[in-house]
Amino acid sequence: MADQDAIEVRTIPTVDGRSLEVRLAGPADGRLVLWHHGTPGGGFPPAGLVKALAARGLRYAALTRPGYAGSTRQPGREIGAVADDAATVLDALDVERCYVLGESGGGPHVLACAALIPHRVIAATALASVAPYDAPGLDFVGEMGPENVAEFGATLAGPAELQAFLEPDAAAWSDVTEAQVAEAFGGLIDEVDRTALTGAFAASVAADVRLGLSTGIWGWFDDDVAFVRPWGFGLDAIAVPLDLWQGGHDRMVPYAHGEWLAANVRGPAVRAHLLPEHGHLSLAAALLDEILDSLTSPGVAT
Repeated sequence: MADQDAIEVRTIPTVDGRSLEVRLAGPADGRLVLWHHGTPGGGFPPAGLVKALAARGLRYAALTRPGYAGSTRQPGREIGAVADDAATVLDALDVERCYVLGESGGGPHVLACAALIPHRVIAATALASVAPYDAPGLDFVGEMGPENVAEFGATLAGPAELQAFLEPDAAAWSDVTEAQVAEAFGGLIDEVDRTALTGAFAASVAADVRLGLSTGIWGWFDDDVAFVRPWGFGLDAIAVPLDLWQGGHDRMVPYAHGEWLAANVRGPAVRAHLLPEHGHLSLAAALLDEILDSLTSPGVAT
């Protein structure tokens, strides 16, 4: 994973006394791409992402959400709270505007930045994003793998039930290796994502989860709770160019989530890439150049 070697880790204070951990890589003078990691994760970049960004003159910056790795927990946070943290990071890095990119559980946080701090966002891309729990007409857990169905059942049952559910899972994932990661996903992946989980990509996925859980379950816990509560912003408030990517073989965030977002996110330049042949993980593994080219397309004003 040569493109992961030169990662710089910074700690950035917030006005309410918390600390945010940020990972930086790529050209110091490059336009920033703010990465929102999945659930659970910590901001360790997917294999190839730093190199692909650098080839476009772009700099990688990963905002580790509260409760993950070295970022202070923020109990009860809503999805929309990430916009203030993102603005804090941009201010600390002396960056006025950036691209925003994220996947899976990071997807709603991409949408939050696009909706709440549009003056700081050039364009945004969400890969396999979760849709709102109360989305009209959406069966939120329909077609999810059994592990995620059980996880959201525990989330809705209450804090004690969710903690009891996550702690053994976190223990199992805390030392997962490249060779073990596909098996660890169990019923959350089918043959499409299983095929993608090899080599450097599998190693980066395992490393990201290990990093995110290195200080406990609370980032994961707070993400899950935030997903099933009101997000703190409206999806009709997005005024920046936005790409939505979703795979039909996705058993973590089913295809219906992408279809719902594509039909209901309002904005001047929403582009939906609904790909029945792809899964949850194979999007980033196979389509990275296409995803980044769309994010930074000539039609996007910088």
